Parts: sequence; C-alpha cells; structure tokens
Amino acid sequence: MRILKSRPECLALFQQGHQIQRHTSSKSSPSRFSFPDRSTIPEDIKKVIDEVEEKAGFVPNVFSMLSRRPDEFRAFFMFEKALVGKETGNLTKADREMIIVATSARNDCLYCVIAHGALLRIYSKNPLLADQIAANWKTADIDDRQRAILSFAMKVCDSEDVVEEDFDLLKKHGLDEEDAYDIGAITAMFAMSNRLANLTMLKPNKEFYLLGRIPREKK
Repeated sequence: MRILKSRPECLALFQQGHQIQRHTSSKSSPSRFSFPDRSTIPEDIKKVIDEVEEKAGFVPNVFSMLSRRPDEFRAFFMFEKALVGKETGNLTKADREMIIVATSARNDCLYCVIAHGALLRIYSKNPLLADQIAANWKTADIDDRQRAILSFAMKVCDSEDVVEEDFDLLKKHGLDEEDAYDIGAITAMFAMSNRLANLTMLKPNKEFYLLGRIPREKK
C-alpha cells in the first residue's frame, strides 16, 4: 500500500478496481441456472441437503444446482459417494481430493478447485497444499507417491495413453490396479463435473475459501 500511495495513478486504479469488484460480486448470481426453492424438491433430496447444511453450516452450491434435476442429483451423489467416499483401497481421502484439485485446475473449473481445495486442506491438515497443487502440481511440496498418483491422473485427464509403465510406477508405491482404476474414475467423474460447473457458471460458496485455513469456531 505504501508503494501505491507513492504512485497516485496506481492507487486510483486499485481503488477503482476494488469498487468494481465489490459492485459486481454483490450482484453476481451463484449460477447461470436458477436454483429451485427447497420446498419444491423431493423429500429425499431435501433430507440430504438438510444434513449437509447441518454438518457444514451452509449448503454447497452444487447441491442446490443439481437439485433442479432430482434423478441426476441422486445419480451424481450416489456415484460420488461410491467412488470418493469409499473406505476400501489404498487411496486416502486426501489423495482423492488431491486428484480432484489437480485435474479440476487443468480443466479450469473454479468451483471444484475451490470446493475440493477446502476438503484437501482439511483432510491433509496442510493449509498450503491445495493452493500449490492448483497452481502447479509438478512443483508442489508432495512426495514421490503423491507425484505418481497425480502423474497417472493427469494422463487420464489429458486423454493420453496410459501404459504399463504408469501402472508399474503406482505399484512401486503400494498402489494396485484397483487403486489405478479409482484414480482414473475420479478423474473421469470430475471431468464431467468440471464441465457441468463451467456450463452453469457455478460459483463456489464464500465459506469454502477459508475452510482449512483457520480454526473453525466451536459451537
């Protein structure tokens, strides 16, 4: 700010940009497509949303957006639970979120980078990791096992040929063929999610930005 004060023209531009940002953000919609009133959606979906809100303290916009199509809501979250929420295999919750953040960044998906970046910070207990991976996973502070996972995921993300050497690299780090399938399936599922979020211009809830960065208030 001292530098800006010494250069009035820069300070003026900064203040003008800040005012524009505040003006546009206050009027911006969370999605190109309107969200249905919660009272109009099926009871089973309403129950899911209520549970998420009670646990998180807010309703992630993806739940509101997908609730406009109940059958697709059910299918999407059933698949996500089976794939990302599973307790079997050698991938940790942090591993799975790391894959989502890296591939979503490649697919230019703001919503998934911010939302799953928050989950990555929480599961990894590392407030720096998500930002590093979103910016450039190749230079992020990750170990060889994590690097092998992301290397495999990015080949799937970029539709490159996955060869035996890629599977062998995973095996060196204790990851079998089922884990490789999970890496690829997570990447594929969120490629769809990324494109849907981009189509709908889905914006991340502001709560996501601070999750995992500062301690949550105890109620």
